Amino acid sequence: MRSRALRLTFGAVALIAIGAAAFLLTRSEEEIGVLVSSVRAFDQHAREATDAFADARVAQQAYVAAGQGAGFWMNKVSATTEAATAALASLHQSAAAGPRTALDAATATIGEFVNVDKRAREYLKLGQALMAADVIFTEGSDAAATAGRQVEDARLAEHQAFDREMAAIRKRQAITLGSAAAVASIIMLLLIPVPRSADVEDTADTGLSIAPAPRAAPAAPFAPAAMFRAAADLATDFGRVRDLDELTKILGRAGDAMGASGLMVWMGSSAGAELRPVLFHGYSPEMIARIPPVPRSADNAAAAAYRSGKLQIVASRPGASSGAVVAPILAADGCIGALSAEIRGGGESSEGIQALASIFAAHLAGVLSSAPADTADPKAAAN
Repeated sequence: MRSRALRLTFGAVALIAIGAAAFLLTRSEEEIGVLVSSVRAFDQHAREATDAFADARVAQQAYVAAGQGAGFWMNKVSATTEAATAALASLHQSAAAGPRTALDAATATIGEFVNVDKRAREYLKLGQALMAADVIFTEGSDAAATAGRQVEDARLAEHQAFDREMAAIRKRQAITLGSAAAVASIIMLLLIPVPRSADVEDTADTGLSIAPAPRAAPAAPFAPAAMFRAAADLATDFGRVRDLDELTKILGRAGDAMGASGLMVWMGSSAGAELRPVLFHGYSPEMIARIPPVPRSADNAAAAAYRSGKLQIVASRPGASSGAVVAPILAADGCIGALSAEIRGGGESSEGIQALASIFAAHLAGVLSSAPADTADPKAAAN
């Protein structure tokens, strides 16, 4: 593309896409901060309520202990009961829908505790200490312990709701990053200069047409316009993948678009210590079965891309080996694997092929980010 205006326009679009992605990621991180603060406050109020229940139970049992002043402990029970009720009210205001059921049950239980306390006090006024002790150590203790368990159930339910919300936010972040990377990569592809074909030169003196010297064939399999169309078609199909067979077929088409003799998708283990091949095109299953896991610290392009999160180029050697392009597969939580493409004819140096590798790796990140390598099927057959 040689038009300065169009290059500036596409550059502005890329900056807008990156800026929008940065804005959305910043907003999502702020949302995560609010959620973390909320769940911490919930834990604090839950501890306050549980401690108040325990203090109320101990203070109530002191009514009938030898040498203790019942009046002092009655005031203590009233104060701790009020503190527990206030803590439950704070929990109910900040709780999600799930924990509120357990909090309602805890509120009802603390009401039962208050009724038991009234009965115990009446027995003490009538001088029936044994009856008061029986009520305190059976019904009162059970009510306080039950209320504590119900608050703990509410706390666990709140953490489960927090985990679900965090997973949804991380998924949105992954989609945002993948979309921004795809837009920026496509625009980079559009900005690659296209050499003009040489015109036939006519000599004024002789009137003979002299053809220009023949040029070397381009390393890329397609002209930039055709590469852009292929990338756009595959981007649509990546978003519609439903199973492993469809993903394997699309991987084969991606290899054809890049002019690759073989493609391989490496996924990191759950611990991130090694890479394993999970999808491939252009290689036999028997060959893949013989490939051992690659340590993260290995001295090869796939491990280097996995460690650094940067594109790696392996230059070809005339008459010895093909070149390769290895693009990191970047998800919201970091690099989860690598896409390696074995390129014929020195095409690994083409910016267009490098851009295609980055685009396809970005789409693979959205598809594979929820599928760890430990559970992926390394025996998948390529089309």
